[in-house]
Amino acid sequence: MFPFLKHRSRSVHGEDAPSSTESSVTVAATDSGGACTTLTVWRKSLLVSCEGFTVIDSNGDLIYRVDNYARTRPEELILMDKDGNSLLLMHRTKKITLVDSWGIYEAIDTNGDAKVPKCPIWYMRKNLKMNILSTKSDILAYVYSGSFDKKNSYIIKGSYRCKSCKVVHVPLNKTVVEIKRKEVRTKGVLFGSDVFDLVVNPGFNTGLAMALVLLLDQMFS
Repeated sequence: MFPFLKHRSRSVHGEDAPSSTESSVTVAATDSGGACTTLTVWRKSLLVSCEGFTVIDSNGDLIYRVDNYARTRPEELILMDKDGNSLLLMHRTKKITLVDSWGIYEAIDTNGDAKVPKCPIWYMRKNLKMNILSTKSDILAYVYSGSFDKKNSYIIKGSYRCKSCKVVHVPLNKTVVEIKRKEVRTKGVLFGSDVFDLVVNPGFNTGLAMALVLLLDQMFS
């Protein structure tokens, strides 16, 4: 579908495309074996009247999409599959606060409308120190499971503006997701900061990884 964004030889097994029906948002603490999944993220909606994201696999096929009609400070974001079915819903926890924080919910899709469940399955909170200009901290945000289990906690480090970030599993100090500038593999094709790679380790949910990208974009764009 998007041949100009197609990856070449990015998966060891050549079968790195996640299923469009993937809905489980559990993640493994350690690698479950196999190759990493590399997705191309395009900071552009396929709808003319919207802002959003388009996510493509290594074959150039559409995997995820985000269509945001609210152009300024949305209170809610929805990650959809290629057919427009709601997968994950992200909702600001407070409208007025010094620290930007969001709940990530598994969307309940009813007649095309995503409803917010009572309890989030993940939380993401911006590092308060990032609001202080003099800070030298490279930690952008913290991610916790809905039960605040310390075994399922992550930090996001790096620079989102430069598209150089890592999601690190805290107990094991292990990188599970990376955001990278897209490598130029086709002569004459140049990619700006709106097109980048999302590299997801085996065992980590690709939908959740994309949800973290959406929230980083809200916090640091």
